[in-house]
Amino acid sequence: MDHAVALVQAYLHVNGYFTVAEYPVLEALREGGYKTATDIDLLALRFPHAGGPQAIPNRETGEDLAFQPDPALKARDDRADLLIIEVKEGRAELNKGARKPAVLAAVLRRWGFCPADHLPEALEGLKRKGVADVPGGPMIRMLAFGSEIDPKRVHGFLAISLDHVFSYLRGYMREHWDILRHAQIKQPALGFLALLEQAGRSAGGEA
Repeated sequence: MDHAVALVQAYLHVNGYFTVAEYPVLEALREGGYKTATDIDLLALRFPHAGGPQAIPNRETGEDLAFQPDPALKARDDRADLLIIEVKEGRAELNKGARKPAVLAAVLRRWGFCPADHLPEALEGLKRKGVADVPGGPMIRMLAFGSEIDPKRVHGFLAISLDHVFSYLRGYMREHWDILRHAQIKQPALGFLALLEQAGRSAGGEA
């Protein structure tokens, strides 16, 4: 997996999203056979009220582990949230292939995120605003991550910088270290950040 994709995946995981990375969308050829139309870097789905450290509250103290997702994600707690994501090491932007109606339709139909009778309306919303409100389904949004964000080029999608992602994860790791230091973290980027945090605390004499 691409390093930037792994970093964003870790960020989404701690904010309560299930993710599918580097999802290929295939296209049928006129002469027969198939080719890859594009790869979606990440699909992420969050259910209402999701998020929080992975720990069972202490039964004696009743410690509250309530957690709110990063406001930069603009997630709502009254709706499921589906993100269609591009991750760039350079400027945050969406590939043309990822914005094609046929590609978006294939993704939404494949995973059952949008009934067929609402699909045209959803595709129009994604094309114009980068947001589709599916009745009885999730909010569907287009999102791009990158090292640089040019406000003049951010149209029809939400953009978040990789610097923000990294800073958020470091802060999350430090705030919840008393919990996370006991976990076996398998996600590559989050595991690496945990290793850095442990090494830094050991060098500084912290437990």
